[in-house]
Amino acid sequence: MSNMKRFSRALYTGLVVLALAGCKQEGPAERAGKQLDEAVDDLTKPKGPAERAGEKLDKAVDDTGKALEDAGKKARKAVD
Repeated sequence: MSNMKRFSRALYTGLVVLALAGCKQEGPAERAGKQLDEAVDDLTKPKGPAERAGEKLDKAVDDTGKALEDAGKKARKAVD
């Protein structure tokens, strides 16, 4: 094996070892990023009674819309 191939393999192996060692450590930026992700998740999830009531209202509106569509389809069939 030529010296260049040995050097390339040793360099590649060293880079892989360094990359894997760096992946295990969590720095302050990673911790801050995780905290930010959790905060955004908390803000997007409904929590209080107003949010739950809004969800129920949305569902009722959707159900009413579907019922109206079904009634319209039945009326068109009756006319045809």
